[in-house]
Amino acid sequence: AWYVPCLASLETLQELCRKENLRCKSIGITNRNLKSYEVEYLCDYKVDEGTEYYLVKWKGWPESSNTWEPLKNLKCPVLLQNFLSDQNEYLSRVKEGKALKVKNHVKALKPAVADYIVKKAKQRIALRRWKEELNRKKNHKAMILVENTVDLEGPPLDFYYINEYKPAPGINVINGITTGCECSDCPAEKCCPKEAGFLLAYNKQKKLKIQPGLPIYECNSYCRCGPDCPNRIVQKGTPYSLCIFRTNNGRGWGVKTLQKIKTNSFVMEYVGEVITSEEAERRGQLYDNQGNTYLFDLDYDSDEFTVDAARYGNVSHFVNHSCDPNLQVFNVFIDNLDLRLPRIALFSTRTIKAGEELTFDYQMKGSIDLTSDSADGLSPSKKRIRTVCKCGAVCCRGYLN
Repeated sequence: AWYVPCLASLETLQELCRKENLRCKSIGITNRNLKSYEVEYLCDYKVDEGTEYYLVKWKGWPESSNTWEPLKNLKCPVLLQNFLSDQNEYLSRVKEGKALKVKNHVKALKPAVADYIVKKAKQRIALRRWKEELNRKKNHKAMILVENTVDLEGPPLDFYYINEYKPAPGINVINGITTGCECSDCPAEKCCPKEAGFLLAYNKQKKLKIQPGLPIYECNSYCRCGPDCPNRIVQKGTPYSLCIFRTNNGRGWGVKTLQKIKTNSFVMEYVGEVITSEEAERRGQLYDNQGNTYLFDLDYDSDEFTVDAARYGNVSHFVNHSCDPNLQVFNVFIDNLDLRLPRIALFSTRTIKAGEELTFDYQMKGSIDLTSDSADGLSPSKKRIRTVCKCGAVCCRGYLN
């Protein structure tokens, strides 16, 4: 028999079960809770004969089951606060940013206000589910948060979170390395970087000490040293809690740190599909028509391969460009010593305050170029569209390519 994953959400399946009066233990619908009611969000408001009512969307029930409930029956203070905040936010925008409060004599909301409140409630739920999904899939301890206080944009529809390179057929990102250093206390005389002919990249505080352009060789899975080895930094994943947030100046999504980051600290890897440069050129032609592309040439030794983070990637997928960035790109080699396939790591160039947006220069390698109209992606080195830069830096070059 053939099986395919169900594309409906758990809540949608629960709604269908309740609508058809069906039990399904595997999705949580049993005899005990088949007829249970929990407020999912509030849709509308009215006053009838002096009594305040809210239109309630019940969790796990279809919208056709929405009911008007008196305020005294509602035990959901957070949802009530969200309803009022969304209502005031909509009215403030209509009145050109002036803070407003709903007058006490309002008997019912205008349809446009109620429609906005429902869309905002659905967005809030969608972003929460996305945040939960990201945190289930990540392989590092730090948290990923999601925030949009700017518009009604929800999670990207065609993006899948991955923790490491996803190679295209025929590309091997693990070259079968079978040896490692014999150090009991790295770095020793014969540690991995020295075997490769380079200096150890980190100091005793596990901060970067080499100049941009030099490679990083970390200890690998065959090395004698343990997980606390000072030469195992990038492979442990980002140590900082980060927030994917919606920018307010037309740059789409961005990423900000929720913790202070010291100078020369590892922040995150740039991952995606590893494809040939020929395939990247073909995809680039298609991406140009869509206005979004995330192609990063792996040109440390040659330009044979490219990382495409358009559909598969991690938090770095959302990091914006700046002509005055706080992150710098470095090539890293761990379990694959193939110079054509380095891992791409982003390190801080200065101290970054909590709440500050993370950025890197899309041209810092001389092979990166943006064609998105919202500064959201990377494209092949061959320039196609002259794109205005919106980074706002004092030293802004004016264009991304």
